[in-house]
Amino acid sequence: MLNLLGEYDLRLDAKGRLVLPSGLKRQLAEVATKGFVIARDVFKPCLVLYPMSEWERTQAMMARLNPFVEKNREFIRRFTNGATRVELDGSDRILLPKPLMDHAGIGKDLKLMGLLDRVELWSKEGHARMQREAVDLTALAEEVMGSLGNANGQ
Repeated sequence: MLNLLGEYDLRLDAKGRLVLPSGLKRQLAEVATKGFVIARDVFKPCLVLYPMSEWERTQAMMARLNPFVEKNREFIRRFTNGATRVELDGSDRILLPKPLMDHAGIGKDLKLMGLLDRVELWSKEGHARMQREAVDLTALAEEVMGSLGNANGQ
């Protein structure tokens, strides 16, 4: 199971390619050869880079949805809209699809964040805006993590 960590400031090259930072590349070493899928995030104006194994796991969850329920079909349609398979080239670069970059407002400067089993790609400005959003982390932690019990599983 992946546990991707780290925050990386990057600059795209003239062709819209990003060079995978060495710290992230090391964490992705076991899965990088299978490729990735890049897609729009569901909640925020950013992109998500899924290692292929994680994308396949996510797709398997969606495959369990009944496609004859309109909300399910609409979710699948919107979630997969624009999702694109990408691979590292010989110089460890990934070409970002222009429509996805436009969606996330990504220009030359961006921020990558390891987020457990995936990587978020933000415009530098979008990431700064997200960081400034008022969130009561104490209350959020209690609500989200409080029902899990203690670290010993009790």
